[in-house]
Amino acid sequence: MAEDAVLGYLATHEEMLDSGQFASEHGLDHNEVVNVIKSLHGFRYIDAQDIKRETWVLTDEGKKYAAEGSPEVQLFLAVPPEGSISKDELQKNLDPSVFKIGCSQAGKNKWVEMGKQVSRKVQHVEDKVKNLLMRIQDGEALEKDDINSLKARKLIVPQTWKGYSVKKGPNYAPKRKKVATDLTRENLQRGDWKELEFKEYNFNAKGPPAEAGHLHPLLKVKDQLKNIFLQMGFEEMPTNNFVESSFWNFDALFQPQQHPARDSHDTFFLEVPSTTRQLPEDYVELVKRVHEDGGYGSRGYGYEWKREEANKNLLRTHTTAVSTRMLYALGKQPFAPKRYFSIDRVFRNEAVDRTHLAEFHQIEGLICDRGLTLGDLIGVLHDFFSRLGMSKLRFKPAYNPYTEPSMEIFSYHEGLGKWVEIGNSGMFRPEMLLPMGIPEDVRVIAWGLSLERPTMILYGISNIRDLFGHKVDLSLIKRNPICRIGIN
Repeated sequence: MAEDAVLGYLATHEEMLDSGQFASEHGLDHNEVVNVIKSLHGFRYIDAQDIKRETWVLTDEGKKYAAEGSPEVQLFLAVPPEGSISKDELQKNLDPSVFKIGCSQAGKNKWVEMGKQVSRKVQHVEDKVKNLLMRIQDGEALEKDDINSLKARKLIVPQTWKGYSVKKGPNYAPKRKKVATDLTRENLQRGDWKELEFKEYNFNAKGPPAEAGHLHPLLKVKDQLKNIFLQMGFEEMPTNNFVESSFWNFDALFQPQQHPARDSHDTFFLEVPSTTRQLPEDYVELVKRVHEDGGYGSRGYGYEWKREEANKNLLRTHTTAVSTRMLYALGKQPFAPKRYFSIDRVFRNEAVDRTHLAEFHQIEGLICDRGLTLGDLIGVLHDFFSRLGMSKLRFKPAYNPYTEPSMEIFSYHEGLGKWVEIGNSGMFRPEMLLPMGIPEDVRVIAWGLSLERPTMILYGISNIRDLFGHKVDLSLIKRNPICRIGIN
């Protein structure tokens, strides 16, 4: 209906000056007319120019006063023509907001005498405010002083009206031609395709966004870290065994069987299968001996080592269990320097909070070579972490059962303005390496950190449960940016 009205009007008129006026004269909704104009303009049936006008509209309070009268007039009419009324009684008869504003405005206009008793000073008043508001509703223009008065009382607000002026376009026709969007089988059979007018293809139009998978932030950071290790000449270790025996997870690392970390409160032990049957017996005997009696310059722990404890299966608590297997395999062949790394999942029986989960990812790197010292470890750590964008490092002495010396690694966090612990490091003990068959002059330096902590810092996530687990918002996965770690 609106389209026919617009095209029909232009058939007999040179121009439609104002779409708002046109809609009003033809009894049409202006929004419908605007939509038709936009559509016709897109197909060049018409040429349209924007029109903008500043108008005033009533606020909710203004609409109320236009219907019921201004507060000052309502208050004036509530005062008896003769005599007076107590202020308390008058307040009970009026809405609180009407009473408050009415007292102020009626007193200002000198319509009433205000005191404990309220009485009229004049007998007749004109509700100028209501009249002005109704004139605005009717679309009339007001004097500047009247506008300022109503605006000061927040009874009106400005509104930008948008419309169009319209002329015939290059493709104008009194009736829109229906264009075909598809060439169908029926068109070919009937032969009417020759007379059809087809809609032009818009080769610049964007198609619907393709549905695709999205990488998790942890995978993005993991991939960047993996590239850093590879650039530094490291080889990735196989970490596909989530289930490990206590022997490879603890005993081979020279960690005593009574250590608190081996308690069920800290470790997930398997019920089925509960034990392993595949351990290298000659190596097991060497590990047992160094635990009980020492050796290689060590006094050992001096306790009765139990095979049944070593046989227990568990979910690995660190990827160092993988490092142990790799070093054992390295000790069974002619020695060659190696650089290994791993990034994978580990499990610990910890209370879940905003910074801890029962499963997380551990990053581990180790270098095995002759004559390595603590200075080499510190140098490698500076190289590695500088590639992560962490150039300010500090080290603090620490204790680990399988490294000596051991160091905690701290980096200065510019955002927090303080030093933050980012990892642990050390040199593997001879009680761990020599039973494996590693030559006596070979040293192994190693370090580890979690994958979640740098990811949370990079992506501004404060709660680890928002990053990993069943509570993760999938929209986070879709909208998070590409990971960019500073690589030198």
